[in-house]
Amino acid sequence: MASSAIMLKVACVVVLMCMVVTAPQAEAAVTCGMVVTSLTPCLGYLRSGGPVPAPCCSGIKSLYSAASTPTDRQTACRCMKSAATSVPGISMANASGLPGKCGVNIPYKFSPSTDCAKVH
Repeated sequence: MASSAIMLKVACVVVLMCMVVTAPQAEAAVTCGMVVTSLTPCLGYLRSGGPVPAPCCSGIKSLYSAASTPTDRQTACRCMKSAATSVPGISMANASGLPGKCGVNIPYKFSPSTDCAKVH
């Protein structure tokens, strides 16, 4: 009987620790995985221009809606910069104009020199 009481206390402590450790991560709505998934339909346009595919604009709008806090917008900015430099053949002119072509007005110009820490 005493051992099951101890096990119950240990389980409660473990659950509480897990809640404390994961709580800050749960606040972030935007992840790099989400950014990649949202922007994957845009790769053709980002490389060669032309008409912007509807799924691309849907992804842009969805990402814009999800990035509702300064932290989310900074995360999205960093992830986009990382993706832009790791995927060959992306035109930065196409990338910087893409939000406007999808009817989304972001408050900064996207480029490799954008300081994501200043994005609010």
